[in-house]
Amino acid sequence: MMTDLLAALAVVLNGIPQGLLALSFGFAAFPTAAAFLVGVVGSLAFHSVATISFQAETITLAGTMGQNVRERLSLVFWGGVFLLIPSILGMNEAIVAFIGPTIVTSMMAGVGVMLAGVSVDLYRSEKFSGAASFLVAFGVWFLTQDLAKTIILSVLASTGVYNLLRYGLKRPVDAPEIHLENERFHVGNIEWRFWTNRRIFLGALAMGCLNIGANISFGKITGSIAGANANIDHLAVYSCLADMASTFLGGGPVEAIISGTATAPNPLRSSVLMMGIMAVILLLRLLPTIGRFVHRSSIAGFLFVLGTFVTFATNIQGAIASAPAAQGPFGFSPWGMVIGATVLVTARWNPFYGLLAGLGIKLFFSL
Repeated sequence: MMTDLLAALAVVLNGIPQGLLALSFGFAAFPTAAAFLVGVVGSLAFHSVATISFQAETITLAGTMGQNVRERLSLVFWGGVFLLIPSILGMNEAIVAFIGPTIVTSMMAGVGVMLAGVSVDLYRSEKFSGAASFLVAFGVWFLTQDLAKTIILSVLASTGVYNLLRYGLKRPVDAPEIHLENERFHVGNIEWRFWTNRRIFLGALAMGCLNIGANISFGKITGSIAGANANIDHLAVYSCLADMASTFLGGGPVEAIISGTATAPNPLRSSVLMMGIMAVILLLRLLPTIGRFVHRSSIAGFLFVLGTFVTFATNIQGAIASAPAAQGPFGFSPWGMVIGATVLVTARWNPFYGLLAGLGIKLFFSL
């Protein structure tokens, strides 16, 4: 039991900085507790070891595709609705089989490029603490290749620099935006006529596409570490319901992650403990309190490491490995075009456009 609890606490500690990233995009922490409670119920109901928590990829996509908080909440909500329907029907695996693993992994590689780009914007928001975040993240990652240590140490170092500048040296620095008035359950956040807003409609489709890839990548990895079969449809059902409950009440997105709870003696119990502890932290309004002293630039270094060295590198390698050998003069022929188009269109626009680009080329060449 104690080992299960320690594994859960480690994942909670890893999730807090990503929760602060969600706050920086205007998502409220208190109502996000609803998502974690849905996760607890879903895990127990399906006997699933796959954990849901704050996930940098989804938060970043939602934050950049929506121009304001209402649009961000709406596109996450409708993205959950769009993915919930095929998940209930057990069609996720069939959808991925039709699209093909090469396109799905290429899309995830494009998301990695997107994360790296956002990390640079976060660095620019406060360059002193952002630089500290980058330097420490690089140092820790190169020495350990451990994402948990990378995010925790880089955020702590960056936060130390930021607070020294702001409170110790009294330098004029950018102050975190924490909207305490939003830290409650509040409705009226969703645009129900999603078809009237292009950003919400496309953002919802993009969220659905990203979460199909994330559920397969992260859910399967967590399941394999735990020695259990992670049912992607079951995971998608409770992660979609969690998103819908959270954003309906004003909270942020919560998705599948690669969770350290999988290494615990009882992975299911550890996962449930983790989500329950995070829900309590959010209900006690501790995250906004921490956010007063932690600038959004503190996560810049981790996001770059995650996007470049993990998400992009891992998935582009998988995409190339899954494609047939070269059959033409240009790299690996039409499959190279599929991979390149999917990655670049995803990175420049969104995962939905990326999947369409890759699938269009695949169908054109009858691959």
